[in-house]
Amino acid sequence: MVSRADRPGSESNVDGSDDRSEEPGPASLYVLSDPEETSAWEQVHPRRITQDQWRRYEAYIAEIFEAFGMDLDTAGTTRTPERFLKAMFDSTAGYEGDEKLLTAFPTECRGGPDCSISQVIEGPISFFALCEHHALPFFGRAHVGYVAHDQIIGISKLTRLVRLFARRYTVQERVGAQIADTLNGLLKPHGVAVHMEAVHLCTQMRGVREEQSRTWTAFWRGTYEQNPDMRAEFLEVARTGSSAR
Repeated sequence: MVSRADRPGSESNVDGSDDRSEEPGPASLYVLSDPEETSAWEQVHPRRITQDQWRRYEAYIAEIFEAFGMDLDTAGTTRTPERFLKAMFDSTAGYEGDEKLLTAFPTECRGGPDCSISQVIEGPISFFALCEHHALPFFGRAHVGYVAHDQIIGISKLTRLVRLFARRYTVQERVGAQIADTLNGLLKPHGVAVHMEAVHLCTQMRGVREEQSRTWTAFWRGTYEQNPDMRAEFLEVARTGSSAR
């Protein structure tokens, strides 16, 4: 097997540049930086991977791909191991965040019955994740609802919270529970609800090959556990919201 280091383009930097004149030192990192996709609390624990490590990982991936039948000497595949690693790195950026740093704001409620019966629902929120069992994608839509007490959270942060937990090696059940428990701990609301619908490629591309299957999960905290009417209202919004897109 020809090593990845001997392949054309293998000496390019992990950031995509082609500066081959100087060997990178251990301080050289591959850093994810997209201002539209990140904020301070989402990059609290940056993963540090040196260029030497990155090139070693490329060689491992190249060996596997070649053993499985890929021709790595074509124009379209010579840098596939590098692109694959970067895609996996970007897809698991959720490990870098810290949901505990989310900011809550004083509620608009001034007392009265509305404080315990009015729910905020956001969705459908699209998400993409990698199953920890096979590292194959599962993806779909989530709806997140809560009944505020003393605190509320910015609407956009609900979307970011879903994606923070989804962009990891994980399972659908864990993502939903993490979202529910984080909101419950942060806001101390009357209740939290999370509904997720996803397609799992690990059941469609391999195994039983369930081509049309979907997986639904729901998580309830507080008021939603005791109030069936509130659960029904939330689920109706989730159902109509998903079918409308």
